Amino acid sequence: MASSNAHHATGFAAGIIAAALVLHNGGGHGGLFYMGVLASFVAGVAGSTAPDWLEVAWWTRKRRLWIAHRTLTHWGIGWLALLGLSYHALGHSIYAAAAFGFACGGLMHLLADWPNPLGVPWIAARHSLNLWNSGHCDLIVVAASWVAAWFVGRHAGLPGMQGLEMLKHLRF
Repeated sequence: MASSNAHHATGFAAGIIAAALVLHNGGGHGGLFYMGVLASFVAGVAGSTAPDWLEVAWWTRKRRLWIAHRTLTHWGIGWLALLGLSYHALGHSIYAAAAFGFACGGLMHLLADWPNPLGVPWIAARHSLNLWNSGHCDLIVVAASWVAAWFVGRHAGLPGMQGLEMLKHLRF
């Protein structure tokens, strides 16, 4: 499992990815163009920690887990289904942009947990890349998420993402 800070940092990258894709696909529903973009960003940040907080029984005093860690809330097919269905509904439903952002954040969480030996249940059983233990190499995960955010933002046409192009003209 990545650290809490890593999940938050990758969540901002997931929010940017979601907002870029929502913006590229027409924003929100009808006249709520920028509200859909904003909702997708905020939901992406919230979704990045959702697989963990969805396991907590908030309705009890003890706040214990109601489901075992990294089971149903970390299931890859569920997050991919939400991503696909909400992407298809962009422009047709006012809630689609937020659902899309939430799914982007949830998937980013799973990708951050995947290198851990415990792994995540993508289809049926858990699968792990077995690269490092929990909390180690968070910088790699965070950097990869921000590179992905830059790449998606650049190709989705976000304004200002071409700023790195000027670096090729600098002489050292």
